[in-house]
Amino acid sequence: MKVEMVESTLVAPSDETPRRALWLSNFDVTAAMTHTALVYYYPAPTTGGDGFFSPDRLMAALAKALVLFYPLAGRLGMDEDGRLQIDCHGEGALYVVARADCTGEDLFSNYVPSPKVRRVFVPVAPSGDPPCRMAMFQVTFLKCGGVVLGTAIHHALMDGIGAFHFIQTWSGLARGLAVAEACPSPPSHDRTLLQGRSPPHADFHHSAYSSAYLNGLPRPSVTLRYSVSPKLLADLKSQCAPGVSTYGAVTAHLWRSMCIARGLASGSDTHLRVTVNVRHRLCPPVPRHFSGNAILRDLVTVKVADVLSKPLGYMTDAMKKSLDDVDDAYVRSMIDYLGLESDKGSLQAAPWQLLPESDLWVTGWLGLPVYDADFGWGAPRLVAPAQMFGTGMAYVMQHADRDKGFVVFLALEPQYVPCFEDVFYNN
Repeated sequence: MKVEMVESTLVAPSDETPRRALWLSNFDVTAAMTHTALVYYYPAPTTGGDGFFSPDRLMAALAKALVLFYPLAGRLGMDEDGRLQIDCHGEGALYVVARADCTGEDLFSNYVPSPKVRRVFVPVAPSGDPPCRMAMFQVTFLKCGGVVLGTAIHHALMDGIGAFHFIQTWSGLARGLAVAEACPSPPSHDRTLLQGRSPPHADFHHSAYSSAYLNGLPRPSVTLRYSVSPKLLADLKSQCAPGVSTYGAVTAHLWRSMCIARGLASGSDTHLRVTVNVRHRLCPPVPRHFSGNAILRDLVTVKVADVLSKPLGYMTDAMKKSLDDVDDAYVRSMIDYLGLESDKGSLQAAPWQLLPESDLWVTGWLGLPVYDADFGWGAPRLVAPAQMFGTGMAYVMQHADRDKGFVVFLALEPQYVPCFEDVFYNN
């Protein structure tokens, strides 16, 4: 696959924006110090393709969107005490235009995330230490006439909710909407609601962030794609309590399939690592369109024997109980814990992607406006992570065609794949 760069430029906000240092919360500074890379695939239009993905049109809309989301035009910085911050001085986001000698069918007929996709279709730049760009975008024209939009937004700045809010705004402006229509709820960048207490005190045990927990060894893995049809989903939900969420049913099935495929000892513990949106769990709540990181990691722990012998609903009930326990007191304890551990340097040193072989980490993009990314030529046919970062990690996503159900991307050790697939589809 050959990719030729046509243009590379920095796009600054189109109007004046605040020039300041943006304080980052403990959730921000302990997020993965990397850019979250996604790809959006848009097939060639069958009619009315004039100006399809005009680089100038997208660039002008990007400049407007950066006025509201001005930290994306900043750089990762550091205050006088050595704490990370965002230096908001309007330097701009990287915008690249490229051409590739491949087709959308070659790439996306059975897409799986890979380092090659990340390297070819999403801009790459150092992301761990200041200064570094907060946002990078690449529009790649394929020889079939389709387009791949690659996005890289630094995780220290925002979580998925904030990132998809930005894409909604950018794409709406590209369609010609007024700012108030493209972004009826402007983003809130103020992190002060997530400040720690003085003095800080952790009242709960937060093992999901512990270096002792993240003790897995590097293991070879392959990235797999699985479809969850409406029929399979209905079967899974029928094994759970009424009202179970799609994320709960699919994740419980993934968890059980993983335990069986890996042959875990029945007397041992297995952990499910989940991410929890805390915006509405705080008192007072964080604004719904808060742009920073407002998610925490938590662990659901059960015995392997229970996973193997009890109904699927046992695991979804355990997940629900764990999530129900995340209230204001728990979140405040977590914020203080992250600050205390960060001061020790233990969190930065933790190999966050090295899950033990007994565990699974499932990120759900359900309920997020993932496909609300119409730049004027229709919604994308596929939105997906560009790359997976560790064995035992999975994403659960809505299929672009809702009638086809859901998609799961999973990174798993290759020796366990045949058994996993047998269990996943045949129980």
